[in-house]
Amino acid sequence: MKPPHLFAYFGVELEYMIVDTQTLAVRPWADRVLIDAAGKPTSDIERGRLTWSNELVAHVIELKTTLPEESLDGLAEGFAAEVAEVNQRLAAHGVCIMPTAMHPTMRPEEAVLWTHDFSEVYAAFDRIFDCRGHGWSNLQSVHLNLPFSNDAEFARLHAAIRLVLPLLPALAASSPFVEGQPTGRPDNRLAFYRHNSAKLPTLCGRVIPERVYSQADYERIIFDPIAAELAPHDPDGVLEARFSNSRGAIARFDRNSIEIRVLDIQECPAADLAVLRTIIALLRELVAETHVPLAAQQSIDVEPLRALFDATVEQGAAALVAEPTVLRACGVATPVSAGELWRQVIARLDPCATASPAEQNALAVIAAHGPLAGRMTRAFEAGETLDSIYRRLATGVATNAMFQPLS
Repeated sequence: MKPPHLFAYFGVELEYMIVDTQTLAVRPWADRVLIDAAGKPTSDIERGRLTWSNELVAHVIELKTTLPEESLDGLAEGFAAEVAEVNQRLAAHGVCIMPTAMHPTMRPEEAVLWTHDFSEVYAAFDRIFDCRGHGWSNLQSVHLNLPFSNDAEFARLHAAIRLVLPLLPALAASSPFVEGQPTGRPDNRLAFYRHNSAKLPTLCGRVIPERVYSQADYERIIFDPIAAELAPHDPDGVLEARFSNSRGAIARFDRNSIEIRVLDIQECPAADLAVLRTIIALLRELVAETHVPLAAQQSIDVEPLRALFDATVEQGAAALVAEPTVLRACGVATPVSAGELWRQVIARLDPCATASPAEQNALAVIAAHGPLAGRMTRAFEAGETLDSIYRRLATGVATNAMFQPLS
């Protein structure tokens, strides 16, 4: 394997909820499908290029790249095939996979924690935070892992990611409903996520990571305060600071990567991969200092980025982007809506030019019609029921079908 230089590899993780085929209520079947496939209790099943895995709650299953991938080519089709395989195994039990970042009617008391491998870690989090809250038990996301080889590359990548993070809800929001009701907010998953560890605020910080550009500073500024705050609540030392860091992007120095965690999962793998290609293309420009020098990227503080993040969580594509460094970083000259900013970025970079037709179509739909949350909301406002909306989503996830309002 080549050394982990910038953009040499990509790690992708997609989380899906498991629901009852008849009622669409969440069902804690992740352990059963993993046991069925492996023949014994397990938390991971390697299936060639992709792996099935568990998550905190038993109604969520994760599909992820087994090893870092040199290219995203073929992953959309690969993930869709694995979704179809999981669905085939679940069908006999009257359950299936459903996409989007929050279940639209689930109530927190329905959550069942994973009880097999690593359950002591989940139990510790539950004891401290009560993981029955939406920000813990009702959230499905996409994680993108990007490599670096040393402090210099980490500094470039971390600076670039910090600038892009606040814009991501305007591209990927898919959670407009909570407990059966529209909230007017496109990204309820992140609205809950930004407060889910408020009891120990150092874990999540301000979601946007601090201005930290070396491993030593990261240990001192981020990991050490997390460890100190955890210690009185974790006398057995079950929780480690590096795994408890819940910022929107987290450094994993044990594997020389940064993991982006603020992306809502889309309606199908083609849409997820199209979104990831777009983010990677923009990050490449930032790392290359195409529009903004590294020093300027590194100088922007947390608070203006957090303010923009809050705006895109609450308003999605309609949020105004006026922060000068963010605008310049995206090649945009004047303040615009976040949706218009992404349209300009997509038109300029054409990130799916060499991708599959399904990914090209997915990005075209997102550019023309906005994030999935907006399309779902428009369908609901036009009279389609939540049950109909989510049944269409559950049907389309394995065939890479994009979601559009019926009328």
